[in-house]
Amino acid sequence: MNLPKIYTNILQKVKYFYNQLQLKKLEKTTGRPLAIKMEELLTLALIKQKSGIETKKGLYETYEPRCSYKTLVVNLNRFVLLALTILNAIMKWNQKHAHPIKHTDSTDIPVCLNKNATHHKTMFGVSRWGHSGKGYYYGLKLIITTDLNQKLLALKVIKANTDDRKVFTDLNKNMTGIFVADAGYLGEKLKKQFDNRSRFLLTAVKKNMKKLETERQHALYNTRMKIEINFRSLKLFYKLVTSHPRSIDGYIANYVYSILAYCLR
Repeated sequence: MNLPKIYTNILQKVKYFYNQLQLKKLEKTTGRPLAIKMEELLTLALIKQKSGIETKKGLYETYEPRCSYKTLVVNLNRFVLLALTILNAIMKWNQKHAHPIKHTDSTDIPVCLNKNATHHKTMFGVSRWGHSGKGYYYGLKLIITTDLNQKLLALKVIKANTDDRKVFTDLNKNMTGIFVADAGYLGEKLKKQFDNRSRFLLTAVKKNMKKLETERQHALYNTRMKIEINFRSLKLFYKLVTSHPRSIDGYIANYVYSILAYCLR
């Protein structure tokens, strides 16, 4: 297997979390040993996202791992829980060291082109029609919370037609600070449900309410655009959006590996 610098760099990071979280105890102790070690497998998965390799086939042909193509595909999907464990640990650490100002927003994750939606079968059971600033799409929605320094604190993948406000409180239940969001989160019910002594929801206001906002509120509203950098990077540089997987597990694995690769950048 060819070992460029990007492989060595990512492998070191994976091994660090692998040891810190004691993931080795999850390895099989009986039966036939894995053709490729789990930390090497996770490294390949993260390289696929970071290098912009479109498919698992492309990854296999580029790095020629010590296993069959089928084994690689099965194990990439099978061990996604390890990647999720690392991602969860990173987000918990980020929460403990987060800036008091936080941002919550969502972005579209289409699972196929609109023209293919009527006969798309792989994600049929979980995908829905949704609407974003770019128009209608068929797929899912990623909602995240980041701090002022753009560190990822929490995330949920939900159906495209789900109201963000329904998951907002649960998403941010373990955090404190000032939570800045756009006008889509505006609502007295959500605010009463969420606000307490340690956290406060501040949403962008509608045009007819502009005169009521203070200069400080306006400055805070403007910081919420920083979260768009996270979405832009995930989609442009870490291949968050894809239509190549042929199973639900494949789609889930792509999303998890994409977000983890972004966090380990």
